[in-house]
Amino acid sequence: MVVGPQGVTTFHTWAELTTVYHEGVPGHHLQFGQTAYRTELLNRWRRSGAWVSGHGEGWALYSEWLMADLGYLDDPGDRMGLLDAQALRAVRVVIDIGVHCGFEAPDEVGGGDFTYDKAWQILDTYTNMEEKQARFELDRYMGYPGQAPSYKIGERLWLELRDELRAKQGDSFDLKAFHRSALDLGGLGLDTLRAAVLGQI
Repeated sequence: MVVGPQGVTTFHTWAELTTVYHEGVPGHHLQFGQTAYRTELLNRWRRSGAWVSGHGEGWALYSEWLMADLGYLDDPGDRMGLLDAQALRAVRVVIDIGVHCGFEAPDEVGGGDFTYDKAWQILDTYTNMEEKQARFELDRYMGYPGQAPSYKIGERLWLELRDELRAKQGDSFDLKAFHRSALDLGGLGLDTLRAAVLGQI
């Protein structure tokens, strides 16, 4: 499986630590590991076959903010990497919705139809990537409608759930218990996740 453009061999460490937390621990590695381990709670399909982008990728984006909150992205370069990644994710939502919903392009790129070239202008202006990597990313967004918004909607829901549960439980709120109980549900839709975490089902 190709996960990046061919020939890209240079990566900037200041921009990559946030990705390590997204893909590793507490991101996908923890998420997949815990789900696979919980055989007494989840059947095989729930452990390895159920993937909901908003849930899974939302958790991984939430994990980046969690590590920042815990002080692991306090170095100015690492913090810039987090913010740089967030800028990319915001831009790709604009491109995804604009292109696939047929909205007009922003005036700054000439308005009218939201074409590939106009999407490229936006991506190139508001993100910090080498052109080969940026072109690869843009091609992905153009051919994968709904991916970018699902990540951000999921991220927002995970953050909201944590804050709502903290407000509801007050001093008894346990962050680790929240994470464990939520991940023990396996992959599921966001409405179901919200209802389960907040005790509505």
